[in-house]
Amino acid sequence: MNEILTVSEYLVKNAETIGEELTKRVVAEAQSMDENINIEPYITTKKRNQELISILGAALNKPKNIAEEELAHWINEVRSDEIANFSSFSAHIATTVKSRTIFLEYLNEICLSLHVTSESIVSINSQISYLFDVWMVNKMHVYEDHREQMIIEHQRAINDLSAPIVPIQHGVAVLPLVGSIDYIRVQHLLTYVLPTIPDMDIDFLIIDFSGILTIDEEIAQHIFTIHNVLELLGIHVLFTGIRPNLSMVIVKAGIDFSSFQTFGSVKQAIESINNK
Repeated sequence: MNEILTVSEYLVKNAETIGEELTKRVVAEAQSMDENINIEPYITTKKRNQELISILGAALNKPKNIAEEELAHWINEVRSDEIANFSSFSAHIATTVKSRTIFLEYLNEICLSLHVTSESIVSINSQISYLFDVWMVNKMHVYEDHREQMIIEHQRAINDLSAPIVPIQHGVAVLPLVGSIDYIRVQHLLTYVLPTIPDMDIDFLIIDFSGILTIDEEIAQHIFTIHNVLELLGIHVLFTGIRPNLSMVIVKAGIDFSSFQTFGSVKQAIESINNK
């Protein structure tokens, strides 16, 4: 029988036993480096490691492209488990690298016990190392996707906190703009904040610029577009807190101030509303 096929069948047939032994060796190695290390993550991933060993074993007798496709499919299936273990990506990768080294050493022991020739051992190691590289790259992609999604969610939470609609009296609310207004925050206003305003029983909305740090001409145009949209919906918009530097940007953007109600402060805007 082909030596590589022999090793392949052995790994698939004994994946559970090999997984148990591999976990023991990885845990022992980790504990030798740090007596207080938490071994729970190693234990909880034991079943997944056994599945990986079976996949790697089956892949030994397949072309690289087929083996890579099957491994990628499995990685996608366990994606949620991978994400759950990303408490520390550097530690996660370090563990994977260590597991790879220990597995290759253990695999060589298995090959020698099966009287596999050196030439076949080299071929087996090459295929397994290649698939481990594929696994590592996919781990990185999973982490990057997870991190990007977390950034988007955090940014959305920040936008929600930094652009709330605050009712201050019957029919009147304030939209305080704080910090730097960029394209992402303007899109958040247009997509998530603006659609909620018509349902809030608001007659007057005060958009306060006093907390704005920076704004550019394009963003200024988007902000003032909100004015036009709300006016069409029957909501009167008042602008407050527009400092001289913001006024310069607005003028450069070609926005005509004469059609807007502007006030130095929210208090002044409220007084104007109450006097109507």
